[in-house]
Amino acid sequence: MAKIGFIGLGNMGAPMALNLKKAGHDVSGFDAVEAARKTAAGQGISIAGSNAEAATGADIVILMLPNGEISRAVAAEVVPSMDEGSLLIDCSTIDVASARAVHDLAGKAGILCLDAPVSGGVGGAAAGTLTFMVGGSAEAFEKGSPLFEVMGQKAVHCGDGGAGQSAKICNNMLLGISMIGACEAFSLAEKLGLSQQALFDVVSTSSGSCWSVNAYCPVPGVGPQSPADNGYKPGFAAALMLKDLLLSQQAAGESGASTPLGQHASQLYQAMVDAGNGGTDFSGMIEFLKSGAVKG
Repeated sequence: MAKIGFIGLGNMGAPMALNLKKAGHDVSGFDAVEAARKTAAGQGISIAGSNAEAATGADIVILMLPNGEISRAVAAEVVPSMDEGSLLIDCSTIDVASARAVHDLAGKAGILCLDAPVSGGVGGAAAGTLTFMVGGSAEAFEKGSPLFEVMGQKAVHCGDGGAGQSAKICNNMLLGISMIGACEAFSLAEKLGLSQQALFDVVSTSSGSCWSVNAYCPVPGVGPQSPADNGYKPGFAAALMLKDLLLSQQAAGESGASTPLGQHASQLYQAMVDAGNGGTDFSGMIEFLKSGAVKG
């Protein structure tokens, strides 16, 4: 069993840390937000006095933080407290440049490093069914794999440092685009007088088939249970989709890639968030489109 420092005990981090504790690992956590520390402590997670204290003597330190700036700052705090040969895993979803900067910082200190953003949301974090998209050396991936098996159902080694973040933002750009397409299709079907169930039965078994329809249909009462059946309470909030789309557009700009649909998707989710719907599930885009807020 490993000694683990877990930094970032929010909606995702706390259940991930708890699953590691339940698996028998020695977990010490910290979060800059006092309420998060109290909640995690109430769940049985041991709370350290600081980021550096959580990392001291740890075999593996895991970060689950809001953005690249914070990941860089926390990495700068914890790396000096970590032993040479230990492993730093950043599960935050951040920009590729920041992920690579964290790798560089760790590498200079003789510390193994992985960027390992996740897919699966809060439900997946609690159930231990997350998917990890991982960047880093083969040695680091091998060392982190037993923890990925506890916290998730799948870990894909995508390549060197930064590759995990690259895979995450490419995947979520496609997800954002496909969800908008699904919402537009079902909205058009309604206007044409076509049964939503009939459209689902066609699309889910034909060339329009995609995860946004088959597994996460944005229409209530159609297909498997989804946030649409619960008033669009978020499984994955629109504000988080916007964050990932903006990261994709930052990466596209830096790499010279042409992503016009990714750009348009980010603009639509920006409008949805600006209208006060950032806390709605991202599939709630269908209600935003039907509201007439978007012309075209």
